[in-house]
Amino acid sequence: MKAVQEGSNEQVLLADVRALLQKTKIGETKVLAVDDRDSVADENGASFNLPERFSEVDVEISALSSIGDGLGLSSTLDHVFVVPFTVPGDLVKAKVVSHFANDAYTLTDFVSVLKPSPQRNDSLMRCPYFSRCSGCQFQMLSYEEQLAHKRTILEKAYRTFSGLTPESLPVVGGTIGSPMQYGYRTKITPHFDGPPGSMSRKARKNPEEQQGFTEVPPIGFMVKGTRKTMDIEDCPIATDAVRDGLRIERKRVADELAKYKRGATILLRETTSRAPIKQGSPLPTDEPQTEKVESMSTPAQPQPPQHPENSPSALGPSTLPTSFDPHSTPSYTETKTYITDQNALSTEHIGPYTFRNPAGAFFQNNNSILPTFTSYIRTHILPSNPSSTEPKITHLIDAYSGSGLFTITLSPLFTSCLGIDIAASSIASARSNAKLNNVTNAEFIAGDSADIFAQAKHFPPGESVVVIDPPRKGCDDGFLRQLLRFGPRRVVYVSCNVHTQARDVGILVRGGKEGWWKGEGGGSEEKVAGDGKDGEEGRVKYKIESLRGFDFFPQTGHVEGVAILQRINEEEGDGLGVEEVSK
Repeated sequence: MKAVQEGSNEQVLLADVRALLQKTKIGETKVLAVDDRDSVADENGASFNLPERFSEVDVEISALSSIGDGLGLSSTLDHVFVVPFTVPGDLVKAKVVSHFANDAYTLTDFVSVLKPSPQRNDSLMRCPYFSRCSGCQFQMLSYEEQLAHKRTILEKAYRTFSGLTPESLPVVGGTIGSPMQYGYRTKITPHFDGPPGSMSRKARKNPEEQQGFTEVPPIGFMVKGTRKTMDIEDCPIATDAVRDGLRIERKRVADELAKYKRGATILLRETTSRAPIKQGSPLPTDEPQTEKVESMSTPAQPQPPQHPENSPSALGPSTLPTSFDPHSTPSYTETKTYITDQNALSTEHIGPYTFRNPAGAFFQNNNSILPTFTSYIRTHILPSNPSSTEPKITHLIDAYSGSGLFTITLSPLFTSCLGIDIAASSIASARSNAKLNNVTNAEFIAGDSADIFAQAKHFPPGESVVVIDPPRKGCDDGFLRQLLRFGPRRVVYVSCNVHTQARDVGILVRGGKEGWWKGEGGGSEEKVAGDGKDGEEGRVKYKIESLRGFDFFPQTGHVEGVAILQRINEEEGDGLGVEEVSK
């Protein structure tokens, strides 16, 4: 049996299933499920009989999982149905797909709503493919409820995966909403499959014998829970430029179908150019421009957040010297087009900063939230009440720097910045972006992850902060050991997977894993390099100063987590103390 990967959807779902069953066992949940069979526990407590695959069952949804699917109990309360596109309180019809009897749950496909929950509002849906396409999960929920749920995802992640006691965790701050809940994605990658037989062994060995298409294949995204591609003519969570690009590229594929012998993925990445408004000229309108292919000229003024409690103004003032007001009258027009060549440069503007990267390279896909997001990091990266007895933090290490988003936007706060990434292409982009933004106090190095902090030996740990934004799998043990050996004064951990983030933060709070610091010789504990005032070495641990989520992907179950950590010395305690943040 294949091992479940840490932080994967499978592991997270299993944790939610077990939590619901445990909650039911102690009598906290009273919602029942109804199925088509007379499968109820008898007086001897017989277990629930699993319905046949592809049969339909009626399920009342009890909870919403951290992966975005609804959870409903069997009539015997000892088995869980996992039903996508549902909310707590829904009574739905679902089709049985796969049983995981040992783990007490069954995966199903959504069929229909029999009785809607008070939380469900289908009039909010903007996509005709919703409830079939795998892209979105929450279009039937109000945005306030989406943000509230994403806060619980972060809370559950730290309760379940950090290994820390509830008393040692801070109150999770309210999720910061995206200024745009639709039309925000600056990159999508629809695809189409090859003609029948194109992936067979014979066809791969003899390309000249491959048969071409006899009709235009479905071009779009996966059907939820399958490997089947469904035809998608429009995607309302994508930006206008990207949506126009989807229409144009779909037509191009149809017109050039004879060229294709295999399937393909279509890259659609937005790129933006700015032109200053001449003094005395009228402000631009939202009327489309035709100077470029399907370009769109609009005022460079973001849509204001609809939820004041989670808006930038609720986060406190920015400390960036070159601050900007996202709601000020624009001094430029923006022309947005799309790119399909993964090696062509795309341009993103984040407040006063400009970033240019290969269109196929990674960059955050929701530009509308990036000014708020980077402002939050700037406001919280340094201590709010620095001690007069400690040195000033003047050094920044961006350990997964990519093309320089954090290094560059945070550079005004520090004397010296170092961006490190294992990918040489990312470092090349970061150096170009630093030059583009006139950043002169930042250096970028392609570093081996096995010895990443060797590049920062000249940075005093007590005067340094480390930003980490790893891939979904989180940090490996080798990196975390290096981080604890280096012992920076503060750590900002940004993550697209709050479950692996919780696991890693728990390790940093505890000061490592059991056995990490045992010497090979006499078995004595190995000391970790710190920077106490007297220069002595000491065991490094951290406390969690704050936790908060950011909604980079409205209508989906994803949430970005930001954890702010402060180093404590051994004499300050066991590393498990925390400071609460306001709700």
